Amino acid sequence: MSAGTGGLSTALAAEHAAVYAYGVIAARTTGELRATATAAFKAHRVRRDRLRAMITERGGVPAEADPAYALPVTPSSADQAVELAVLVEKGVTTAYLELAADDDAVLRRMAALAMQECVKRSYGLRPEIEAFPGMPPGAVPSAPSASPTPSPSPSPSATPGPGEDGARTS
Repeated sequence: MSAGTGGLSTALAAEHAAVYAYGVIAARTTGELRATATAAFKAHRVRRDRLRAMITERGGVPAEADPAYALPVTPSSADQAVELAVLVEKGVTTAYLELAADDDAVLRRMAALAMQECVKRSYGLRPEIEAFPGMPPGAVPSAPSASPTPSPSPSPSATPGPGEDGARTS
C-alpha cells in the first residue's frame, strides 16, 4: 500500500501552506512569539524541502507553492497569531496521517516525527490536549487517579489491573 508520491504530495501541500502562514505570523508579531513563529517557519521549510526531494527521488514532480493562501484567521493580535499557528500545526499533522500508514518504514518514521514536532509546537503555543486527528471529541482518555497505596503487581497470568483495561478493581 505504498503511497508513491500521493501521500508525499499531500504533506508537501500542507508544508507549503505552513511556510506561508508562519511568514504572515512572524510579520505580524513581535518578541517571543515572533521568535517562535520564525523557528516554526524554518522547521516547516526544511520539511517542505525534504518532501520535494523525496517526491523527485521517486520520479514525481513536486507541486510548487501557491503565491498566497487563504488563512482561516488573519492575525491582528497575539491571540489570533497563536490561534492561526495552532490551526496550521493541526492541519499539517492531519496531512501526514496518510504517510503514517504507508508500507515504507522510512515514510512512516518521517511522518511520525513530523506529526510529533507539530503537536509539540502546537502544545507549546496552547497547552491543551485534544483527541488525535480523526478521533471524536472526548476520546482522550483521562489520566488515572493516583492511588494512596501501591497495589500489588499482578502475576503474568493474572487478570489486568487498574488502568490496564479501563476498569478499577477493589
